Amino acid sequence: MVFASVIVLPRIRAILKSKGRSKVGRTVLLTGRPGVGKTTLIRAVLAELPGTGGGFFTQEVRSQGMRLGFDIVTLAGDRLPLARRDVLGLPRVGRYGVYVENMVRLAVPAIHSALLASDYVIIDEIGKMELLAPTFREAVLEAVSSPSPVLGTVMQGTDPWVDALKRQRVVRVLTVTEDNRSELQEVVLRILCA
Repeated sequence: MVFASVIVLPRIRAILKSKGRSKVGRTVLLTGRPGVGKTTLIRAVLAELPGTGGGFFTQEVRSQGMRLGFDIVTLAGDRLPLARRDVLGLPRVGRYGVYVENMVRLAVPAIHSALLASDYVIIDEIGKMELLAPTFREAVLEAVSSPSPVLGTVMQGTDPWVDALKRQRVVRVLTVTEDNRSELQEVVLRILCA
């Protein structure tokens, strides 16, 4: 498995500026209850967007109908564990031990690579587990303040850092429900392609 190297954030800003991409982009963050279809909606939107996307998804890991944890899966196909049920010796979110170092090794570089080489940045998800990595928070802020359109999912509950992110001028938060999923695909496409 090949991992992108962590790039210093000021260097990303300088590269984007040199490419004429210095204005601020648009960010759409989808929220809603677990299992409502936020990731499915992102995948559907991504399939319709012109150009390329980069970043990562958080994917459930199941065995025999039981959820064992979550993996980080980049759009380039790299994969590492994010969290596993009942693992000891790691920071915890509920019953899951969180592999914070894997956020730094895979998710953060995936965001940086998307900023440099893709038309869209995918961040699925911004939640309690992911927020345990301070460099992830920095990468999210870098993406949101960049000229690249960002599409992601965000926790529905309250958290001071997440609440401040949701209030940023360039961020549009849309709540996904079973009733509005199909209409939201067109709404998200219009916002990102504006």
